[in-house]
Amino acid sequence: MEDRERREKVALFRFGLISPLLSRTHLSRGERERMVREITEKEWEIPGSGRSRIGRSTLLRWLRDYQQSGGRLESLQAKPRSDRGSTRCVSPELELALVTLRRELIATSLPVFLKAARDRGVLDAASRLSSASLYRLFQRHGLERPGLIPPDRRRFEAELPNDLWQSDSLHGPKVLQDGRLRQSFLFALIDDHSRLLLYAAAYLSERLESFQDCLIEALARRGLPRKIYVDNGAAFRSHTLRYACGRLGIALLHATPYTPEGKGKIERFWKTVRMQFFPLLPQSISLAQLNERLRAWIEEDYHQRVHSSTAQKPLERYLEHVSLLRKAPEDLREYFRVPLERKVDKDRTVSISGRLYEAPAGLIGNTVTVLYHPTDMSRIEVIFQERSWGFLVPLSLSANYHVRRVTGTQTEIVQPQPPAPPEQTDRGGQLFGRQAP
Repeated sequence: MEDRERREKVALFRFGLISPLLSRTHLSRGERERMVREITEKEWEIPGSGRSRIGRSTLLRWLRDYQQSGGRLESLQAKPRSDRGSTRCVSPELELALVTLRRELIATSLPVFLKAARDRGVLDAASRLSSASLYRLFQRHGLERPGLIPPDRRRFEAELPNDLWQSDSLHGPKVLQDGRLRQSFLFALIDDHSRLLLYAAAYLSERLESFQDCLIEALARRGLPRKIYVDNGAAFRSHTLRYACGRLGIALLHATPYTPEGKGKIERFWKTVRMQFFPLLPQSISLAQLNERLRAWIEEDYHQRVHSSTAQKPLERYLEHVSLLRKAPEDLREYFRVPLERKVDKDRTVSISGRLYEAPAGLIGNTVTVLYHPTDMSRIEVIFQERSWGFLVPLSLSANYHVRRVTGTQTEIVQPQPPAPPEQTDRGGQLFGRQAP
């Protein structure tokens, strides 16, 4: 994993832990301590770490750093370790010995197994290997089975509008596009508290670009949520999407695979779409017509009906706390640009998707970050030392042919001279100094 992406994933993990404390304002001391205790008592898969628990002081330090930075996600990035290069993991020899003994004592509990391992000399008396570390080690080898007790699932509802959004995709009807039938895909976002449809649209692709377009429209129209709960599909797993949400102060949460119960609100909306909207569509319809009918049905039908769970119309319930909504930034789409790290070559060029671009001469030899939308390669911004250096220019070999270097850093444009007219003779002129026949 690249170092930049590793730091960003650590920052996103830390933001996910502190986001419940950020999203709940005016907490009493007792409520705050209860939430901190719940976070620190759980086991987590910490990126780049063999540990599974977070200390109270560490959690509060991350919260303090984030708040003091003005809500900058970069403040949560991992600092370089002073002991980098050394290992803190179980050695391969010890791991093999523990796994072999575990197969022999498969029915024993982990505390009993630890005692047996010390008695047999596999672990020395000074070893501080914990039961949690052993559990993760054995789980990787398939030696620990989860219990058969069914998970505790409960109905829930977000406390306020924009506290939690739910999103998912649905296969829509075939649409007529460019003279042939194509599969359509619907994306939608629903507010958990009010059941308001924040935005929904049909696309010809189920890829990330479709969901990002739907999400950006929802953010621009309805403001910034605190959390978004999505599926595990490819359109929702992009690092660019996670990092963009993190920079906007939004926690992106993914549902556990094969457990649709957590997305009950959006799943219920899709059921309504299949039962009440799809039957009204004509046999032949274009993508633009499908989107037009979908928006009209949402505004004129779905939003005008009293919801059975809330006993209110979605828009009325959503606007009850309109003063608490956070407005999205004007340059919203810029948060969703793809970041890449590139080194500027000696000839000032940078390669992106197989094409060459020219960077400012002052960046030669440096590793820079470029930000761009894959659908608009004409605007590729270059960032160096957290400062914008403008936009890259597509390389033009013919244009560079007319650039002459005056000094090491100064250049001038050489105006091309028009070719002289050919000498006219009775026999067709001369070619390379010889009389033409």
